[in-house]
Amino acid sequence: MNARVEEAKDNSGWLQRSSNVSLEEVNNSVRIPSKAGFWRKFLAFAGPGSLVAVGYVDPGNWATSIAGGARFGYTLLSVILISNLIAILLQSLAAKLGIVTGRDLAQATRDSVGKKTAFVLWMLTELAIIATDLAEVIGSAIALHLLFGIPLLAGIVITTLDVLLLLMLQKKGFRIIESIIIVLMTTIFGVFAFELIISKPEVSALLSGYVPKVEIVTNPEMLFVSLGILGATVMPHNLYLHSSIVQTRQYKRNREGRKEALTFSVLDSTVSLTVAFLINSAILILGAAAFHGTGLDVSEIEGAYELLSPTVGVGIASTLFAVALLASGQNSTITGTLTGQIVMEGFIQLRISPWLRRIITRLIAVVPAFIVTWIAGSRGTGDLLLWSQVVLSLQLPFAVIPLVLFTSDKRKMGEFVNRTWVKWLAWLSTGVILALNVFLVGYILMTGHDLG
Repeated sequence: MNARVEEAKDNSGWLQRSSNVSLEEVNNSVRIPSKAGFWRKFLAFAGPGSLVAVGYVDPGNWATSIAGGARFGYTLLSVILISNLIAILLQSLAAKLGIVTGRDLAQATRDSVGKKTAFVLWMLTELAIIATDLAEVIGSAIALHLLFGIPLLAGIVITTLDVLLLLMLQKKGFRIIESIIIVLMTTIFGVFAFELIISKPEVSALLSGYVPKVEIVTNPEMLFVSLGILGATVMPHNLYLHSSIVQTRQYKRNREGRKEALTFSVLDSTVSLTVAFLINSAILILGAAAFHGTGLDVSEIEGAYELLSPTVGVGIASTLFAVALLASGQNSTITGTLTGQIVMEGFIQLRISPWLRRIITRLIAVVPAFIVTWIAGSRGTGDLLLWSQVVLSLQLPFAVIPLVLFTSDKRKMGEFVNRTWVKWLAWLSTGVILALNVFLVGYILMTGHDLG
C-alpha cells in the first residue's frame, strides 16, 4: 500500500511523497560495469532510447507521412526534421528529470500539483495512451489483412492476444524486451532503406524538402497534415516512459553517477531518435517518390500497399511494406503498456496487475476500432488513424509544459538545471506546439471537422 502524500512542500518545491520508485519491479535492475571503456558502458546504458524511438515510428506515423508525401511531395520533410529535433530535446529533458530527481514525469507532476489536478492530468494522459493504442490496433490489423488476407474485424480481435506476448516478455527481464525492440526496429529500418532505393527519389528535390517553406504555414491543409506529423512524431506518452525507464540502470545515485548516466542516456536516445528520423523521412519520401503527382489515392495505408509494387515496379515492395507495418505495431504495443503502468502508478499511485492493465487499455482501443470498421470499413479506420494523431498532438502541452518547468527549476534540479540556451530552446519548442494546437482547434471548428 502506498504511503499517503502529504499536502506540504519541501525545500525543493515538491510535495512530500511516498518512497515508491518508478516501475519498481525493474528499477535499478540493469547492471552497469564500473570499470569499462566508453563503448562497453554505452552498450550497457543503451536500450531505453530504442523503446522511446518506437513511438516515433508507430502506424500513426505511416498514415500521416504517406499522406503528406503523396499530397505535397517532399515539402513536409522539413516538418519531420523540426519535429525530430524537438523530440531529441524533449526526450533529453525527460531523461534528465528521471535520473536527477528519481521521479518519472507522472510522479513529478503529482508531487508538484497535488491529487486533484494530478487525477485530471492522468485522465488526459490515458486518453493519449488510448489514442496511441488505437493506432497500434489498426496498424497491426491492417498488416494482418494485407499479409494473410485476414478480415480487418478479425485482425482487430487478434491484436488483443498480444497481451500474452507482453506478459511472457516481462517475465524474461527488461533487457530481453529492449533486445526484441531493437531487432524489430532494425527490421523496419532495413525494409525502408530498400524501399527508398527502389523508389528512386529525386535527390535535389528531396534535399530541398528539408528546408522549411512559407507555404507550410500559409496553406491550411498542409499545416493540418504538418500538425498530424508533429503529433505522430513528438509523442506525449514517450516523455513519461523515458523519464521512468532510464532509472532501470544501476548507476550510482550520486553526483558523478547521475552525470555519467545522463551523458550516456542522452546519447542513447539521440542515436535511436536519429534512426527513427531516417525511417520517418523514408516513409514520406516513399510516398512522394511513388505517388506524388500520379493522381492515385493513397490517403490510407491499404492504398499505398496495393499501389506500391505496380508503381515502383518491384513485386516484393508491397509485401515488405506490410511486414514493416506489422513489426511497427507490435513494437508500439510493448511501450504503450509500460507507459500505462507508469502514469497510473505515478499520477494516482494505483498499482494493478500488468495483465489486467493491458487488457483494460487494449479493450478500450479495440472497441471503437471494431465499431468504426464494422460501420465504415477501411475508410473509417483510415480516418480514425489520422484523428488518433490529432488527439496526441492536443495532449502534448500537458506533458511538455510541466517537463520544461521542472527541469528549468534550480530548486528541483540543482546543478543539473537547464542551461539558459536549453531553457530558451525548450520554451520555443513549447510555443510552437501551443501555436499549432491553437490553429488545429480553429481549423477544425471552421471546416466542420474536415480532415482536409
